[in-house]
Amino acid sequence: MKKATAATKKSDSGEVNGGASPSQLIDTRIKELGDWRGEMLARVRALIKQAEPEVVEAWKWRGVPVWERSGIICTGETYKSAVKLTFAKGASLQDPSGLFNSSLDGNTRRAIDFHEGDEIDEQALKALFRAAAALNTTAKAVASRKKSG
Repeated sequence: MKKATAATKKSDSGEVNGGASPSQLIDTRIKELGDWRGEMLARVRALIKQAEPEVVEAWKWRGVPVWERSGIICTGETYKSAVKLTFAKGASLQDPSGLFNSSLDGNTRRAIDFHEGDEIDEQALKALFRAAAALNTTAKAVASRKKSG
């Protein structure tokens, strides 16, 4: 018999989230920032949802917004001078518009740092979100076939 668990969970940092959903926690983060970083995080969040309507929001690693579809698409970290979208498998994605401008030396991840006043190439960014989700779903399908084969 499984033991019942409480609705309140501890995060990686030991903080109790009071049972709030990841979407509610992201809403709270955006409001708490109260400046251009909150606005930027809200904008990219809206673009992710437009590009991938089936995206799932998560809250991981001591309070980092994460967007997933068959795996992590990207994270949305906020710093004093930047909002950083880190794509989990960014090195495997085509970036014809040259959006990636950070974490370019790694073998797996790639990131986009947005600074105050930066313009967003919405079409290119949405294409990147779609490509990341497609890569995840393709990788998951391949892994599933290998297990059943």
